[in-house]
Amino acid sequence: KMEMIIKDIIEMDVKAVTFSGGGEPLLYKSLPTHIEQLSEAGIKIAALSNGMNLKGKMAAAFAKHASWIRISLDAWDDESYAKSRSVKIGDFSRLMENMREFSLLNSKCVLGVSYVIDQTNYKYLNQICQLLHEIGVQHIKLSGTVISNSIQENNRYHNKIFDKVTLNIQNLIEEYKNTNFQIVNHYHKTNENFLKDYSRCLFQNYLTVIGADQCLYTCQDKAYSQHGLLGSFEEIGLKNFWFSKDNQDTLKNFNPTQLCQHHCVSHSKNLLLNEITSVNPDHSAFV
Repeated sequence: KMEMIIKDIIEMDVKAVTFSGGGEPLLYKSLPTHIEQLSEAGIKIAALSNGMNLKGKMAAAFAKHASWIRISLDAWDDESYAKSRSVKIGDFSRLMENMREFSLLNSKCVLGVSYVIDQTNYKYLNQICQLLHEIGVQHIKLSGTVISNSIQENNRYHNKIFDKVTLNIQNLIEEYKNTNFQIVNHYHKTNENFLKDYSRCLFQNYLTVIGADQCLYTCQDKAYSQHGLLGSFEEIGLKNFWFSKDNQDTLKNFNPTQLCQHHCVSHSKNLLLNEITSVNPDHSAFV
Protein backbone atom coordinates (compact mmCIF):
# COMPACT_ATOMS: atom_id res chain seq x y z
CA LYS A 1 0.00 0.00 0.00
CA MET A 2 2.90 2.34 0.70
CA GLU A 3 4.22 1.64 -2.81
CA MET A 4 0.84 2.69 -4.24
CA ILE A 5 0.82 5.90 -2.20
CA ILE A 6 4.37 6.78 -3.29
CA LYS A 7 3.41 6.12 -6.93
CA ASP A 8 0.42 8.46 -6.62
CA ILE A 9 2.52 11.16 -4.94
CA ILE A 10 5.01 11.07 -7.80
CA GLU A 11 2.27 11.23 -10.44
CA MET A 12 0.48 14.13 -8.70
CA ASP A 13 3.38 16.54 -9.28
CA VAL A 14 3.93 16.97 -5.54
CA LYS A 15 6.92 19.22 -4.81
CA ALA A 16 7.90 18.05 -1.34
CA VAL A 17 7.06 15.39 1.23
CA THR A 18 7.59 15.60 4.99
CA PHE A 19 7.45 12.34 6.91
CA SER A 20 6.04 12.90 10.37
CA GLY A 21 3.43 11.78 12.89
CA GLY A 22 2.94 9.84 16.07
CA GLY A 23 3.51 6.63 14.17
CA GLU A 24 7.20 7.61 14.03
CA PRO A 25 8.07 7.46 10.31
CA LEU A 26 11.60 6.14 10.80
CA LEU A 27 10.18 2.86 12.09
CA TYR A 28 9.02 1.92 8.59
CA LYS A 29 11.76 -0.42 7.35
CA SER A 30 10.99 0.29 3.69
CA LEU A 31 11.33 4.06 4.13
CA PRO A 32 14.90 4.31 2.71
CA THR A 33 13.64 2.77 -0.54
CA HIS A 34 10.73 5.19 -0.73
CA ILE A 35 13.00 8.15 0.01
CA GLU A 36 15.16 7.16 -2.93
CA GLN A 37 12.10 6.77 -5.20
CA LEU A 38 10.79 10.20 -4.29
CA SER A 39 14.18 11.83 -4.64
CA GLU A 40 14.73 10.32 -8.08
CA ALA A 41 11.36 11.79 -9.09
CA GLY A 42 12.57 15.26 -8.10
CA ILE A 43 10.52 15.48 -4.90
CA LYS A 44 12.20 17.08 -1.90
CA ILE A 45 12.29 15.04 1.31
CA ALA A 46 12.17 16.05 4.97
CA ALA A 47 11.11 14.50 8.26
CA LEU A 48 10.01 15.23 11.80
CA SER A 49 11.09 12.40 14.05
CA ASN A 50 12.10 11.31 17.53
CA GLY A 51 15.37 10.24 15.89
CA MET A 52 15.74 6.91 17.68
CA ASN A 53 16.07 5.05 14.39
CA LEU A 54 18.25 7.61 12.64
CA LYS A 55 21.06 5.15 12.03
CA GLY A 56 22.31 2.63 9.48
CA LYS A 57 20.46 2.57 6.15
CA MET A 58 17.89 5.04 7.44
CA ALA A 59 20.50 7.66 8.28
CA ALA A 60 22.30 7.05 4.99
CA ALA A 61 19.08 7.59 3.01
CA PHE A 62 18.35 10.89 4.72
CA ALA A 63 21.95 12.03 4.45
CA LYS A 64 21.95 11.37 0.70
CA HIS A 65 18.48 12.55 -0.31
CA ALA A 66 16.78 14.71 2.35
CA SER A 67 16.77 18.49 2.69
CA TRP A 68 16.32 18.45 6.46
CA ILE A 69 15.37 16.35 9.43
CA ARG A 70 14.23 17.81 12.75
CA ILE A 71 14.30 15.84 15.98
CA SER A 72 11.68 16.42 18.70
CA LEU A 73 13.49 16.84 21.99
CA ASP A 74 11.96 18.48 25.06
CA ALA A 75 14.32 16.92 27.61
CA TRP A 76 17.95 17.51 28.58
CA ASP A 77 19.28 14.20 29.98
CA ASP A 78 18.51 10.51 30.30
CA GLU A 79 16.21 10.84 33.29
CA SER A 80 14.11 13.71 31.94
CA TYR A 81 13.84 12.06 28.51
CA ALA A 82 12.71 8.76 30.00
CA LYS A 83 10.11 10.55 32.10
CA SER A 84 8.71 12.70 29.30
CA ARG A 85 8.63 9.94 26.66
CA SER A 86 7.93 6.89 28.87
CA VAL A 87 11.02 5.17 27.49
CA LYS A 88 14.06 3.45 28.95
CA ILE A 89 16.85 5.22 30.79
CA GLY A 90 19.68 5.52 28.29
CA ASP A 91 17.53 6.31 25.25
CA PHE A 92 18.52 9.99 25.45
CA SER A 93 22.20 9.05 25.25
CA ARG A 94 21.50 6.75 22.32
CA LEU A 95 19.66 9.57 20.54
CA MET A 96 22.59 11.93 21.09
CA GLU A 97 24.91 9.32 19.60
CA ASN A 98 22.60 8.90 16.57
CA MET A 99 22.72 12.64 15.93
CA ARG A 100 26.47 12.78 16.47
CA GLU A 101 27.02 9.99 13.93
CA PHE A 102 24.62 11.61 11.47
CA SER A 103 26.44 14.94 11.68
CA LEU A 104 29.72 13.16 10.91
CA LEU A 105 28.28 12.10 7.53
CA ASN A 106 28.79 15.74 6.44
CA SER A 107 25.72 15.68 4.21
CA LYS A 108 23.63 18.56 2.86
CA CYS A 109 20.71 17.38 4.99
CA VAL A 110 20.23 19.95 7.75
CA LEU A 111 20.00 18.37 11.19
CA GLY A 112 17.89 20.34 13.64
CA VAL A 113 16.10 19.94 16.95
CA SER A 114 12.71 21.19 18.13
CA TYR A 115 12.60 22.12 21.81
CA VAL A 116 9.18 23.06 23.21
CA ILE A 117 9.65 25.16 26.33
CA ASP A 118 7.66 24.57 29.50
CA GLN A 119 7.96 25.57 33.16
CA THR A 120 10.48 22.81 33.84
CA ASN A 121 12.79 22.40 30.85
CA TYR A 122 13.45 26.13 30.34
CA LYS A 123 16.04 25.90 33.14
CA TYR A 124 18.18 23.63 30.97
CA LEU A 125 18.32 25.65 27.75
CA ASN A 126 22.02 26.43 28.11
CA GLN A 127 22.85 22.83 28.91
CA ILE A 128 20.99 21.36 25.93
CA CYS A 129 22.27 23.99 23.50
CA GLN A 130 25.85 23.30 24.51
CA LEU A 131 25.36 19.57 24.07
CA LEU A 132 23.65 19.86 20.68
CA HIS A 133 26.34 22.23 19.43
CA GLU A 134 29.05 19.81 20.52
CA ILE A 135 27.54 16.84 18.68
CA GLY A 136 27.08 18.77 15.42
CA VAL A 137 23.38 19.70 15.37
CA GLN A 138 22.92 22.76 13.17
CA HIS A 139 20.01 24.50 14.83
CA ILE A 140 17.53 24.37 17.69
CA LYS A 141 14.00 25.69 17.21
CA LEU A 142 12.59 27.10 20.44
CA SER A 143 8.85 27.49 20.94
CA GLY A 144 6.41 27.60 23.84
CA THR A 145 4.19 24.75 24.87
CA VAL A 146 0.48 25.24 24.14
CA ILE A 147 -1.58 24.09 27.10
CA SER A 148 -5.01 25.33 26.03
CA ASN A 149 -7.12 26.86 23.25
CA SER A 150 -7.52 29.82 25.59
CA ILE A 151 -5.12 32.70 24.95
CA GLN A 152 -5.40 33.81 28.56
CA GLU A 153 -4.52 30.38 29.94
CA ASN A 154 -1.54 30.04 27.63
CA ASN A 155 -0.22 33.46 28.52
CA ARG A 156 -0.77 32.96 32.25
CA TYR A 157 1.26 29.76 32.03
CA HIS A 158 4.18 31.45 30.26
CA ASN A 159 4.02 34.73 32.21
CA LYS A 160 5.75 32.99 35.10
CA ILE A 161 8.85 32.29 33.05
CA PHE A 162 8.56 34.60 30.04
CA ASP A 163 11.06 37.30 31.00
CA LYS A 164 13.70 34.80 32.13
CA VAL A 165 13.30 32.68 29.02
CA THR A 166 13.33 35.65 26.66
CA LEU A 167 16.52 37.06 28.17
CA ASN A 168 18.17 33.66 28.12
CA ILE A 169 17.30 33.12 24.46
CA GLN A 170 18.71 36.55 23.57
CA ASN A 171 21.95 35.63 25.33
CA LEU A 172 22.10 32.28 23.54
CA ILE A 173 21.59 33.94 20.15
CA GLU A 174 24.51 36.23 20.92
CA GLU A 175 26.67 33.38 22.24
CA TYR A 176 26.27 31.21 19.14
CA LYS A 177 25.99 33.89 16.44
CA ASN A 178 29.45 33.20 15.02
CA THR A 179 29.16 29.41 15.11
CA ASN A 180 27.53 26.81 12.89
CA PHE A 181 24.77 26.35 15.50
CA GLN A 182 21.71 28.57 15.09
CA ILE A 183 19.10 29.51 17.70
CA VAL A 184 15.71 29.75 15.95
CA ASN A 185 13.50 31.74 18.29
CA HIS A 186 9.76 31.10 18.03
CA TYR A 187 9.10 31.67 21.72
CA HIS A 188 6.49 34.38 22.24
CA LYS A 189 3.21 35.10 23.95
CA THR A 190 -0.04 34.47 22.16
CA ASN A 191 -1.09 37.95 21.10
CA GLU A 192 -3.94 37.12 18.76
CA ASN A 193 -7.29 35.48 19.28
CA PHE A 194 -8.20 32.22 17.64
CA LEU A 195 -11.13 33.67 15.70
CA LYS A 196 -10.72 33.44 11.93
CA ASP A 197 -12.11 36.20 9.74
CA TYR A 198 -11.61 34.24 6.51
CA SER A 199 -13.99 31.55 5.28
CA ARG A 200 -11.54 29.42 3.29
CA CYS A 201 -8.45 27.56 4.44
CA LEU A 202 -6.29 27.89 1.36
CA PHE A 203 -3.20 26.42 2.95
CA GLN A 204 -4.71 22.92 2.97
CA ASN A 205 -4.10 22.94 -0.79
CA TYR A 206 -0.38 23.27 -0.09
CA LEU A 207 0.02 21.06 2.97
CA THR A 208 -2.27 18.08 3.58
CA VAL A 209 -1.79 15.16 5.96
CA ILE A 210 -1.76 11.61 4.60
CA GLY A 211 -2.68 9.38 7.54
CA ALA A 212 -1.39 5.91 8.27
CA ASP A 213 -5.07 4.87 8.23
CA GLN A 214 -5.18 5.67 4.48
CA CYS A 215 -7.28 8.75 5.11
CA LEU A 216 -6.56 12.32 4.13
CA TYR A 217 -6.79 15.16 6.67
CA THR A 218 -6.89 18.94 6.27
CA CYS A 219 -3.80 19.68 8.39
CA GLN A 220 -1.57 18.48 11.21
CA ASP A 221 -3.74 20.27 13.79
CA LYS A 222 -6.75 18.15 12.81
CA ALA A 223 -5.04 14.93 11.80
CA TYR A 224 -6.93 11.82 12.91
CA SER A 225 -9.94 13.89 13.99
CA GLN A 226 -13.43 13.81 12.53
CA HIS A 227 -13.44 17.57 11.88
CA GLY A 228 -10.25 17.29 9.85
CA LEU A 229 -11.20 14.18 7.90
CA LEU A 230 -11.42 14.70 4.14
CA GLY A 231 -12.05 11.03 3.43
CA SER A 232 -10.50 7.64 2.78
CA PHE A 233 -8.48 6.87 -0.33
CA GLU A 234 -8.10 3.17 0.50
CA GLU A 235 -10.40 1.97 -2.30
CA ILE A 236 -9.63 4.41 -5.11
CA GLY A 237 -6.06 5.53 -4.40
CA LEU A 238 -4.64 8.85 -3.28
CA LYS A 239 -4.46 10.51 -6.69
CA ASN A 240 -8.04 9.67 -7.67
CA PHE A 241 -9.35 10.73 -4.27
CA TRP A 242 -7.50 14.06 -4.25
CA PHE A 243 -8.84 15.11 -7.64
CA SER A 244 -12.34 13.75 -7.01
CA LYS A 245 -15.25 16.19 -7.06
CA ASP A 246 -16.24 15.21 -3.52
CA ASN A 247 -12.81 16.07 -2.11
CA GLN A 248 -12.48 19.29 -4.07
CA ASP A 249 -15.92 20.35 -2.87
CA THR A 250 -14.99 19.52 0.72
CA LEU A 251 -11.81 21.59 0.48
CA LYS A 252 -13.72 24.46 -1.06
CA ASN A 253 -16.50 24.41 1.54
CA PHE A 254 -14.29 23.91 4.61
CA ASN A 255 -14.97 27.01 6.71
CA PRO A 256 -12.35 28.04 9.32
CA THR A 257 -14.75 30.53 10.93
CA GLN A 258 -16.83 27.55 12.03
CA LEU A 259 -14.32 24.71 12.36
CA CYS A 260 -11.04 26.31 13.43
CA GLN A 261 -11.66 28.40 16.54
CA HIS A 262 -8.40 27.20 18.05
CA HIS A 263 -4.66 27.67 17.72
CA CYS A 264 -3.57 27.22 14.10
CA VAL A 265 0.06 26.93 13.00
CA SER A 266 -0.89 28.05 9.48
CA HIS A 267 -2.97 31.10 10.44
CA SER A 268 -0.44 33.71 9.26
CA LYS A 269 -0.01 31.84 5.97
CA ASN A 270 -3.75 31.74 5.44
CA LEU A 271 -3.98 35.48 6.03
CA LEU A 272 -1.40 36.06 3.29
CA LEU A 273 -2.96 33.55 0.88
CA ASN A 274 -6.43 35.02 1.32
CA GLU A 275 -5.03 38.53 0.77
CA ILE A 276 -3.29 37.47 -2.44
CA THR A 277 -6.29 35.65 -3.90
CA SER A 278 -8.69 38.43 -2.94
CA VAL A 279 -6.90 40.66 -5.47
CA ASN A 280 -6.78 38.07 -8.23
CA PRO A 281 -7.36 34.33 -7.74
CA ASP A 282 -4.95 33.57 -10.59
CA HIS A 283 -2.12 34.98 -8.49
CA SER A 284 -2.19 31.88 -6.28
CA ALA A 285 -0.06 30.16 -8.90
CA PHE A 286 2.84 32.40 -7.85
CA VAL A 287 2.73 31.51 -4.16
